[in-house]
This record gives sequence, structure tokens and C-alpha cells, in this order.
Amino acid sequence: MKKIAYLMLSVMALAMTVACDNYETYGDKKKKERNAIAEFLADSAINVIQESAFNERGQVTDVSKNEYVYLTKSGVYMQIVRKGCGTMLEEDKRVNLLVRYTEYNILDKYNQTSDLYQREPDKMYVSRTGSTYTASFVSGVMYSSYGASVPSGWLVPLQYVRLGRQSDSANGIARVRLIVPHTQGHSYASSNVYPCFYEITYQREK
Repeated sequence: MKKIAYLMLSVMALAMTVACDNYETYGDKKKKERNAIAEFLADSAINVIQESAFNERGQVTDVSKNEYVYLTKSGVYMQIVRKGCGTMLEEDKRVNLLVRYTEYNILDKYNQTSDLYQREPDKMYVSRTGSTYTASFVSGVMYSSYGASVPSGWLVPLQYVRLGRQSDSANGIARVRLIVPHTQGHSYASSNVYPCFYEITYQREK
């Protein structure tokens, strides 16, 4: 009996050791996220510029040089592909937006959504008070997958782009590319600590 008890204790100790070895702390997960972003930047040949340079040149990124600005407050990397037609988001006014996007899981390296052009747009309303933006999804894939809460990273570009409806081929709607860390992502990315790459278009509903 003593031998059996000893054997059982040994097995339990081994199982606990393996479990501890496989356990990832939040710090471990954040390190993996940082490494995944760094690898993505290198593999995509992204040229990162600082906010000071971005602001000095009128808040634009040179797409031909694959420039992304790193926004220190949010940790988001942003490329403005097209500033967009229309006007900047007005203060103290609720605006309904139609958004189309692709979503790529940078950590696990797969497309979570990849139909920017074909899918029906997601709908969300957004408002601005000073420099604070709030928004909620009301329909679409993001709404059905993650709920009404809009990822904070999706709101970052709204202070730099114009929101309108395309009237001709020369005046397209706003389009951006984003690298969004988990702290600025949707609920699933936040709880599982992984970053996403997005390409998003923003258009006023009417």
C-alpha cells in the first residue's frame, strides 16, 4: 500500500510540475504579443514613423513607403490609406457609420474575417465630446460575435479621417490599416491577449 501511495503522489507531483511549466502569466502573454507584433512589422516591411513626424507633415502616412505611425497613447500602429471625403466627426452629434473590414490574428497568423469588399457592412453609431469618442455596434458580424462594444482601436483613426459618402471615383471614403494590441481590441482579443491587423473603411450611413 505504501508503494502504491508513493507512486500516486509521484504521479500527482509530476502532473503539477507539467501544469506549472505550461502555465503562462499575463506578463508571458504580453511578451508573446510584443514579439508577434515585431515579427509582423518586419515581415510586412512596415516603416514605422513617430507621432512628431506624422504631425509635422499634416497627419498623413506615405503608403508608397508603407509608413505606419505609432501612436503612443493607444499603442496602435496606423496607416491612413485614404483620408476620405466629407467632414471630420462633429462634436456632440451622433453619427451612424457603415464599416467594412478585414481582421487578421497576428499571434496565431490567420484571417478571422477577410471579406472587406463582399460582406454587408457592420453598422455602428459614434459620437464625440471634445477628444473623447464613444461608439456601439448595432448590427453586423462584430455585433453578433463580440457584442455592442466597439474596439477602442477602431476609434483611434476617427480624429484623423473625414467621414462622408462617396460621390464619385475621385473622392473615396476613409480607409485605414491598423495594428491593434489586445488592450485596444474586442473582448475576445483582450481576454486572450492577442493583437489584430485590420483594414477598415468608414462611411456615413446617410
